[in-house]
Amino acid sequence: MGINLVESFSEFKDMKNVDRPTMVRVLEDVFRTLIRKKFGSDENFDVIVNTDKGDLELWRVREIVPDGEVEDERKQISITEASKIEDDYEIGEECYQQLFLIDFGRRAIMAARQTLISRILELEKDEIYKKYMDRVGDIVLGEVHQILKRDILILDDATNNELILPRNEMIKGDFFRKGEMVRGIIKSVQMNNNNPQIVLSRTENSFLEKLMEQEVPEIEDGLITIKKIVRMPGERAKVAVESYDDRIDPVGACVGMKGSRIHGIVRELKNENIDIINYTNNDRLLIQRALTPAKVTSIDLNNDDKRAAVYLPPDQVSLAIGKGGLNIKLASRLTGYELDVFRDNEETEIDDVDLDEFIDEIEGWVIDAFKAIGCDSAKSVLKLSNEELIRRTDLEEETVSEIVAILKKEFED
Repeated sequence: MGINLVESFSEFKDMKNVDRPTMVRVLEDVFRTLIRKKFGSDENFDVIVNTDKGDLELWRVREIVPDGEVEDERKQISITEASKIEDDYEIGEECYQQLFLIDFGRRAIMAARQTLISRILELEKDEIYKKYMDRVGDIVLGEVHQILKRDILILDDATNNELILPRNEMIKGDFFRKGEMVRGIIKSVQMNNNNPQIVLSRTENSFLEKLMEQEVPEIEDGLITIKKIVRMPGERAKVAVESYDDRIDPVGACVGMKGSRIHGIVRELKNENIDIINYTNNDRLLIQRALTPAKVTSIDLNNDDKRAAVYLPPDQVSLAIGKGGLNIKLASRLTGYELDVFRDNEETEIDDVDLDEFIDEIEGWVIDAFKAIGCDSAKSVLKLSNEELIRRTDLEEETVSEIVAILKKEFED
């Protein structure tokens, strides 16, 4: 019975998540509880725990008094009784009596064992929680351990603790097999049913930021600062960077020689297209850079409404908007301005048709709504998605669909 309890804490002596002083305090508390249940108090007892060897010693300490003068049995022992423990004890000395676990009885020992196991496991969970709370925002590398319907369970390569990568925190195109190595950023740490739950993410902006820190030494050293990141995970990202050292080209440093630095990040993010631009306090210039790869002719700002009218050559409009309006959405989030794209009136497309020519089929106020957002020709309307047209014109979905059908038929004819 004694061995069972000693083995219980011997199993935990090599735990990496619990420091020795804390473990000793827990063990001592468990054994003192055992003593209090049997003797009513633990005041005159010494508990010596040796976590290295996995053993312990329990000693009862009482003052030796003459026979018949014992007033408090918990603190005093008669000379006759003391002599039975060790024959050379004298009155006035302290009597040290060693106790053994078997003396406490089987039921008490088993209860203490369960308490001990429970307390140490709780302690380890708390330590894991604290450790990962301090690492929120850090990148971790782990091995895919189990693939579930909604989550992927990953074993941290450094600590072997279990981490969770939810499906909604994965990049579009992510596909992992058991045993593969996965990178992610620690998004959050929560206690769920008294168990630490470490959630990873590959879609957070900070994941891209940390990847850039790893690949670009100038960022880690503080020579280049990432001012802002906006992402559509797995599709496109825009990163504004700045250097306080005029000798350093921040964009060039982030891209690397022949794209050597950025290519590794792009591969990690499943070919996410990353635009890196120089940050500036000049709003017009920032908008111009944010709309890359499109070339802007001019920009009219409305600082009160935080809107900007951007004028481009006709062949640059689709580049500025991007597939599904993605480029202009990210540029808007990066700059903080609602961007409205207009075709430069100085250039016209020879194979295009002016909207005014559809006056017999489309009401004038509807044509005016399209012109107000810079769409004064059929092709300029068709280049935008229905969702974008609805958002920018405030027209009904049915109306927009009808107009688009009319314009498409014109070109089909």
